[in-house]
Amino acid sequence: MSNLTRRFLMVAAAAGAALALAGCNQGGGGAAATGDAMSLGDPNAKVKMEEYASTTCSHCGRFNNDVFPQFKAKYIDTGKVYYTFHEFLTPPEAVAVAGFLTARCAGKDKYFAVIDALFRSQEEMFATGDARGTLLKVAQSAGMNEEQFNKCVSDEAANKALGERVEKAQKDRGVSSTPTFFFNGKKAKEGEMTLEELDAAVAEASK
Repeated sequence: MSNLTRRFLMVAAAAGAALALAGCNQGGGGAAATGDAMSLGDPNAKVKMEEYASTTCSHCGRFNNDVFPQFKAKYIDTGKVYYTFHEFLTPPEAVAVAGFLTARCAGKDKYFAVIDALFRSQEEMFATGDARGTLLKVAQSAGMNEEQFNKCVSDEAANKALGERVEKAQKDRGVSSTPTFFFNGKKAKEGEMTLEELDAAVAEASK
């Protein structure tokens, strides 16, 4: 077991305690699994956009809240862009792990709604320091009870699989920070993108 994966497993022990949240270095329903990632839109779209993001990354949260809804309406919902969301981890990693596992436990049809709720709950977690309480509320809003939530975030196999996905992103694609965006397999930017930057990236990828 790698040291990175071992740290992810700490969330199991932390499931019954309050977790602190720190800053880092989207969506609606209709999700589909793309390998180990989750996607929205038409898989036959000419433009394939990928985002690596963390639920504990404030920059990712701002992008999700302020830019992604417009991008989704303009490109994903109209079939012009196929969007894939890749889970990545920023400190505190245990909180990010718990968020992603909660979204997956909620089911494919609720995955992006949970991710969106987690991003929109960041301010509350920053203010209160009670990450577990906030995560539990999001889980309950997705139909899970506290016992199911505790079991979900304590799933060792799911923790390990998430850790392996993150390590693969680091090794194979050079991802080191969030958010990081790819268009048609080519890295476009590390850091938040404005709608204007996204427009330009889609136009370039459409050529």
